[in-house]
Amino acid sequence: MDLSVAIDCMGGDHGPSVTVPAACAFLKRDPVAHVILVGDPAVIEPMLDKVEPSVRQRIRVQMASQVVGMDEPPANALRGKKDSSMRVAINLVKSGEAKAAISAGNTGALMAISRFVLKTLPGIDRPAIATILPSKRGRTYMLDLGANVDCSAEHLLQFGIMGAMLVSAVEHKERPTVGLLNIGEEDIKGNDVVKQAGELLKTSGLNFHGNVEGDDIYKGTTDVVVCDGFVGNVALKTSEGLAQMLATFLREEFKRNLLTKLMALVAMPALSHFKRRVDHRQYNGAALLGLRGVVVKSHGSADAFAFEKAIERAVEAAGNQLIERISDRMSVHGEVA
Repeated sequence: MDLSVAIDCMGGDHGPSVTVPAACAFLKRDPVAHVILVGDPAVIEPMLDKVEPSVRQRIRVQMASQVVGMDEPPANALRGKKDSSMRVAINLVKSGEAKAAISAGNTGALMAISRFVLKTLPGIDRPAIATILPSKRGRTYMLDLGANVDCSAEHLLQFGIMGAMLVSAVEHKERPTVGLLNIGEEDIKGNDVVKQAGELLKTSGLNFHGNVEGDDIYKGTTDVVVCDGFVGNVALKTSEGLAQMLATFLREEFKRNLLTKLMALVAMPALSHFKRRVDHRQYNGAALLGLRGVVVKSHGSADAFAFEKAIERAVEAAGNQLIERISDRMSVHGEVA
């Protein structure tokens, strides 16, 4: 896929030690993509000295003199750091030099800068954060995961449209199913906003499944699960905590005595396969939907494997015209409304 993506090399917990190797590894797998590594050339350039020529010729280093801290207030990053690696990467999307930007930096700052520089698409009131979660049937896309704590019914409808277009773009599903996260499947359940959102989704033209509950996320009942950012963030963090607890319990049980250690050796192939299936690094890369450009947020603590997945998500979204799909669908929604 012959397109360029801009990478904020300085963001995240690990900075260039992760972002640069991840970019090079991605380019080895994708023989036509190009990357723009944004940050301090004095740090980045030496890391490229031993990169093979076929990869190096598709890498450009873009100077940025500032870095947004992981705990820095978004307002400070937006107003006081106009030459940060994050801001420069987003500017490259704005100018058209890059088709997407990827950052592992401060989420609040990334959202604020992206919204200020790129603006939202027509018909979209607020951008939303969408991520991929594993399910029994493959993958579930969920949004919003924290960008919007308080949402109206219209906002939830917009999230449904954006989520459906994301799945349509990257999974190549013509009419992905959309579910509205609620405390029950019945239409009478939930607060007034969720009830109103359900009515809007029914008449939206989307492939609306109806209300779904928390366990439906991992059952894979629908391709897309829609909720406000407060609920989505709590659900995501709860899931992550549960997964970590179960992994800890499993290790403790296998280390309990000599017999359980021997059992662990016997079960190692199955355990390794299980670990690969649920490896959170495979699902790294949350899309900031609703902007006039593709922006993907990587987990701040991502390693090179996980960050490479975030780059892959950005290239998929940009190459499959995600922005155009959302814009076209919102135009139809505006005409119907």
